[in-house]
Amino acid sequence: MILELPKADGRQPTSVHSIHETSAAEAFLASQVTTLAANARGGPTRKLVRFIFSEEAGCLIRNDILERRLECCALVSSVTSFVSAGSMVSNCYEHESHTDQPLELLHKSVGALGVVLDPESSIEKTIRIIDQELDNRLTFRWCIQEPQMLRRIAWVQGREDLDSIRRAYEAAISLGISLVILDDPGHWMEDDSGPNSYLREAFIPVRIDVDEGFVERIVAAVKSYRLPFDGVVTISDIRLPGVAAASEILGLPTEPSLAYSLAGDKGATRGLEMSNVDSGWFVIPSIDELQLIIASKREIIQYPVVVKPCVGWNSECVAKCHNEEELVNAVTRASARHANSPKRSTAAIIEPYIDGPEVDVNIVLLEGEILFFEVEDDFPSSADQHEPHKGSNFMETQVVIPSKLPQDELDLLRDSIRESILRQGFRSGVFHCEARIQSSRAQYVTHENGVQDLEQKHLPTDTHHRTSVYLLEINARPPGYLESVAALLAYGVDYYALRLLFALGPKGYSRIQGLAQPFRSGSQFHLSMVIIPATVEGIMKTDDATLDLFLRYPQLRDVVVDYKSSKKRGDFVQGPESSELWWVAYLSIISRTSRRDLLERVMFVRSHFKYEVE
Repeated sequence: MILELPKADGRQPTSVHSIHETSAAEAFLASQVTTLAANARGGPTRKLVRFIFSEEAGCLIRNDILERRLECCALVSSVTSFVSAGSMVSNCYEHESHTDQPLELLHKSVGALGVVLDPESSIEKTIRIIDQELDNRLTFRWCIQEPQMLRRIAWVQGREDLDSIRRAYEAAISLGISLVILDDPGHWMEDDSGPNSYLREAFIPVRIDVDEGFVERIVAAVKSYRLPFDGVVTISDIRLPGVAAASEILGLPTEPSLAYSLAGDKGATRGLEMSNVDSGWFVIPSIDELQLIIASKREIIQYPVVVKPCVGWNSECVAKCHNEEELVNAVTRASARHANSPKRSTAAIIEPYIDGPEVDVNIVLLEGEILFFEVEDDFPSSADQHEPHKGSNFMETQVVIPSKLPQDELDLLRDSIRESILRQGFRSGVFHCEARIQSSRAQYVTHENGVQDLEQKHLPTDTHHRTSVYLLEINARPPGYLESVAALLAYGVDYYALRLLFALGPKGYSRIQGLAQPFRSGSQFHLSMVIIPATVEGIMKTDDATLDLFLRYPQLRDVVVDYKSSKKRGDFVQGPESSELWWVAYLSIISRTSRRDLLERVMFVRSHFKYEVE
């Protein structure tokens, strides 16, 4: 359908549609006309409106499937689904008799999108491009025949703020899943009259410290609720084993709690990967045993080595050591990191430093089979530099989608990571893994213009080359919020929606198979998750450094698709030597042109991102 306004006379229409009980389709059409009228300036303005129908009768796998799959589509200016979660739709062939009654036909559509027509491009060309986009984004089973009952899930730990979890809560609504949040009293989601209370059904105040009583408290909280639950979920690393154990007690779907315990222990994970006890890695159970173990292992330690807590996250207290003095200091810090936590842990692992490209590997498994797999290039950290400076660490600097590794190395990662996950005892779920490629054919190179990127090594043709995967860790959960959002925007795959459905067990499988399908052409753009680290310690003086950047360079708003300023005016900024690694902000920057263009934009943002501390 083409909407066209005559030459604007500066007046706004007082009414676009005047019928009683306007349908969602008619309301969308009216909104497009109103937008055209408001924006018309000095000439004809046209918009293409495409209504979407289902080929199958049934239930949408999520009611906002059009919004999510068309998000960031360059031509689409607006998109709306007309279907509520769990409601049934009819197939498009049932409407052929209404072709002479267009409004009656529109009532049967599942949604619509609006496209502002480029005056330099023909309508036919625009329609052809939109057809290609819809084929790329919606050619999978997004409508299933099975009726979808409304479900209820207990979500343990509601996260620190809305900006760190919003899309997960919105995914639950679109799936017809009611969330009951379990968290400490006083959490920002507790207030039934609060601005975000619509995102959950209820809040159960319960202490969620991971101590000896954690599992029993979760079980008791779930049993105390007035209505039954279909599953229990957390994405908190330290709470994963306990929530799985609670689900086992409650008889709710879960992967084995033992598998979660293994994944959460870096020493146990390394032990499953390498059976040779003299292969260059070992665990220090506590600082009291440090000197004795180092003395016994001195012959096999080959510097540099990496020290990390066996239980940890966010690269906290992970250090690269070049000699025994640095090693002792690093183990002391790593061992102390969680020594006084409710779930006490003093163990640290020492392992070889692998000088190869690091990657994030995100994988969706269903009964042991891969439904979706993607690799992201994790650019070198300050500790990866050949001459690391004081305060060097393994905090991420930027992560780029999609990976530039050779295809055979991507294939090797896919097979190796899958086997590692299965070896820990998992069969299904969303997994965020980190690894390095030993003897990769790619290496990071800094070009004359300062852009750093992976490039192919120039190896002699007769060089014996044996590439292998060195697993760093398995996180049996979706990646962090910025990376989960980036994958959703790049590939159309929502890790949070999938995690919620996995919590339902087999009742969620049919929707998982559909929602794990990426765009047919792969990532819709090159995307970099840029981390802005803290360079000094102090109190933040700048109101919001990212918004300040946009004010100074408004053109960046078109290429930054997601961001968060973690430190704003009045917040304490931890310095680079802190054991807690916090970034000042992150920005997801895109390019639809090339990876080189993307990395040049990243350089611009880094060089112009400014903030003050006192």
